[in-house]
Amino acid sequence: MNRYFKKLSLPYLVFLIIFAILPMLFMTVLSFMDNEGTDFTDAVFTVSNFEQFAYKSTLVAFGNSLLYSFVTTLICAVLGYLVAYKIWRSHFKNKFLITTLLVLPMWSNILLRVNALEGILEPHNILTSIFSKMGWNITFPMIAGTPFAVILGLCATYLPLMILTIYSALEKVEKQYEEASLDLGLTPLVTFWKVILPLSSKGIVTGAIMVFLPCMSGFAIPEILGQGNVVLIGNVINDAFKNMNYNVGSLLAIVILIFILGAILIVNKVDKDGEGVI
Repeated sequence: MNRYFKKLSLPYLVFLIIFAILPMLFMTVLSFMDNEGTDFTDAVFTVSNFEQFAYKSTLVAFGNSLLYSFVTTLICAVLGYLVAYKIWRSHFKNKFLITTLLVLPMWSNILLRVNALEGILEPHNILTSIFSKMGWNITFPMIAGTPFAVILGLCATYLPLMILTIYSALEKVEKQYEEASLDLGLTPLVTFWKVILPLSSKGIVTGAIMVFLPCMSGFAIPEILGQGNVVLIGNVINDAFKNMNYNVGSLLAIVILIFILGAILIVNKVDKDGEGVI
């Protein structure tokens, strides 16, 4: 039986080698080369690409990425836990339907959702058009192009991931632990802090990493909602590849990959049983 399952995994292994491992190795090689675009005729080995980390623009982009990712993860953790806890405590017969409705927007293209959000954050948007037809002359402040708009877009995009992972962890909490705590005289609030929260912490850690990593590496949301005023490291990588500076772009992408691999190791250490995984 094990040999049969190993054969079934061969297509995935081939896919992983072709579309993940080989590109990663190719980018690693490019990080230590100096060449023009895709012309490798005069390519030479160099470490000068690492000078990119000394540029203020790169350091600012890294700092912005860490800051915006941390703030977004923190907001999503608080809001996500409140929503997941409310669903877990609810008496809905079909909680799967509720969680499906939460993740439903993620089935649409992320660019469509972000562009739609940008239109709402503009001073003249669909709401002002509706109000004007009703005879109300209402204008909204310019929110697009501000740090708030970027954080709002990141939270709106990745909050469902946090909710699902925390809810999955809460569903695995045994009710008798809570009942035993209450029987021992603890108040519901103390029971939550001493029993429920620690037992669901694996879902928080998993959700935090699932939110932090795409915030750290993404470029579409800050580019659209930030309108060039907010630059993250993903935007720097995107600009490098647009300008055919594949060496610097590959080097920065490898750094992001190291972050991702480190996060995966953390998840494996914290959540060995996969309790926080959907």
